[in-house]
Amino acid sequence: MSKDRRDGKYIKPTDAMHAIMPYLMEKRIESEVSKTETLDITNLMAWIDKKNENLEFKFTLFQALAAVFVKTIYNRPYLNRFVQGHRMYDRRHVSISFVAKDKFSDEGEEKLIVLTINPKDNALGIAHKMAIDVFKTRKQGTNDMDQSLKMLTKLPRFLMRIVVRFIKWLDYHGWVPKSLTEGDSNYSTLLLSNLGSIKCDSCYHHLNNYGTNSLVITIGTIKENKKKYTIDITATLDERIADGFYFAKSIKLAQYILDNPDLLEENVSSKVDFNI
Repeated sequence: MSKDRRDGKYIKPTDAMHAIMPYLMEKRIESEVSKTETLDITNLMAWIDKKNENLEFKFTLFQALAAVFVKTIYNRPYLNRFVQGHRMYDRRHVSISFVAKDKFSDEGEEKLIVLTINPKDNALGIAHKMAIDVFKTRKQGTNDMDQSLKMLTKLPRFLMRIVVRFIKWLDYHGWVPKSLTEGDSNYSTLLLSNLGSIKCDSCYHHLNNYGTNSLVITIGTIKENKKKYTIDITATLDERIADGFYFAKSIKLAQYILDNPDLLEENVSSKVDFNI
């Protein structure tokens, strides 16, 4: 019987340590590591301004950073792994998720958006799809995931507990229906939170035990000093999917792409010739 899941390909442990680690640290929140890093975005900002001279839509820093992180993940594939059911898997696709508020106020509702990335897309292609999804979600006022959650919350409390436990059991075995996982950020490669859009600094954001998401990045405000632009990001990762050296080199690769933004004009899946 195959150990593969619909959303992931089973990775056979290469040694005893990797085989036992998902049992020693069973929960994703027990395996979190978090790091705040300052990234130089000076070259990226100039590149965005140049691109916006000839675009019909506004190409934003958030969209460009999403593309940078996606390209980093394609070049550092361990970041697209996840642990569930005491087993490790390679995710079958790369996806990003983020929240879009229908209006910037305390009363504004949050809408989850999950975007599966085509490996042949470049930064502008990703930005265009992000803009379209945000527009559609705000115009419609809801999405499929919102509808599913609203139906669930109408259940009596005792019944909701039973249903949620059953869904978690399905999640353990990789059997949650596609209709529930498709629009759920808990099943995305990367969850992005653009705190800079509300004038906040980056901060730690927890992972969830439910689902397969192993990487969360929060983005802070832009800081300027002598015509040099920087931002802080805080990344939270599941340490079971790779070691610290792998994570550190991944951050250095992201900075390399930021320093050389012309790389974003290529397919996100194209390899970057990079050595530390």
